Amino acid sequence: MKLGIIAAMKIEAELIEAAMTDIVRETCGSMEYCLGKIGTTDIVLAVCGIGKVFAAICAQTMIVKYAPDAVINTGVGGTLTKKLSVGDVAVSSAMVQHDMDTSALGDPVGLISGINIVEIPADAALAEKISAIVKSMGINTVTGTIATGDQFIGNQETKKRIADTFGAIACEMEGAAIGQVCYVNKVPFAVIRAISDDADGGACEDYPAFAKMAAKNSAKAVIELANG
Repeated sequence: MKLGIIAAMKIEAELIEAAMTDIVRETCGSMEYCLGKIGTTDIVLAVCGIGKVFAAICAQTMIVKYAPDAVINTGVGGTLTKKLSVGDVAVSSAMVQHDMDTSALGDPVGLISGINIVEIPADAALAEKISAIVKSMGINTVTGTIATGDQFIGNQETKKRIADTFGAIACEMEGAAIGQVCYVNKVPFAVIRAISDDADGGACEDYPAFAKMAAKNSAKAVIELANG
């Protein structure tokens, strides 16, 4: 099996890379892809950068050039539910683009033109495996819809609108773009997001320390998945 891993944070990619053997690095366009193995699983690893466009470029290049059997996207997100707080983990059952809106034309909010769906389905088997791994690490996790947009969501009014519109459990800035690329290329995918705030909008007081902790936890989950 070949597993594609797209990390939102460099520190996260570095931790995953530390578990890899037989490493070869290749640059395609502006992005570096790290090839190697974790156990018997072939790995292609990249850091995509912030936002949907960079994420889509990274995913499409990875799929066309390296043909992974599945793609995992990891990173940090904000919670949209009281079931998830700082340090917990959201796992995707589906992805939506909360900033996609052609409702003036009579479409549902979030409809993605061309594939004509709102929810991009993640791979259920992958999500189940990841959830089980995270639970085995003693970390609270919820599986559900994760919302993506080219916005850092910092106010409760917007969070409530996204949660009410899409039934989403978390929000972030890359996952649905990666999900859309995987969907149109028929590649199974799942998205993992470690939570950076609580449901009342309180951000982690020491974000650098949190980011390091979140990266360690999500990287461990991905490494366990690759070893599985």
